[in-house]
Amino acid sequence: MISPMEIFKIVKDTNPRLRERCAPFEMPISEETKKMFFDMLEYLKLSQDDEFLKKHKQVKSGVGLACPQIGVYKQGLAIYYIDEEDLIHEYILVNPKIISESAKLCYLENGEGCLSVDNPHGGYVYRPYKIKVRAFDLLRNEEVIYDFKGYEAIVVQHEIDHLKGILFYDHINKVDPFEKKPGSVAF
Repeated sequence: MISPMEIFKIVKDTNPRLRERCAPFEMPISEETKKMFFDMLEYLKLSQDDEFLKKHKQVKSGVGLACPQIGVYKQGLAIYYIDEEDLIHEYILVNPKIISESAKLCYLENGEGCLSVDNPHGGYVYRPYKIKVRAFDLLRNEEVIYDFKGYEAIVVQHEIDHLKGILFYDHINKVDPFEKKPGSVAF
């Protein structure tokens, strides 16, 4: 069996195509496209496995992967991580849209990273603390509306940004990258 690591070459931010707005997927999803999405999810799982990472030094650990990052310029993403309470968070979202967001903001204290970005970009990326997303969830095989908050909202917004050609460092304040916004929540 070919591993997703052998299938996917991550598109880097030096490639101008990563700045394109992605088109929606035609529904229903083809079997070939379903396989691609499940391979994306497997890629994320493997990228978080310490033994796998020891053997594959070129692989960076990630919690989210958007279709344009594997050269498919369509609206889809996969997310996989295990939180501090050992709860598994996994999603395959097709044609996701943020339909509402909170005024309250949050950010990652250590800054955001990205599988497509090799060079460091210091600074805080402020995002809404709560969002509501409408999408087709391939794992549930149905149209869904999810409420995400905190860290999970950050991850989902980061991946949805990819579908619009936006990278995390576009959000960093160029004048004061480590500005502390009052009332925001750090993770």
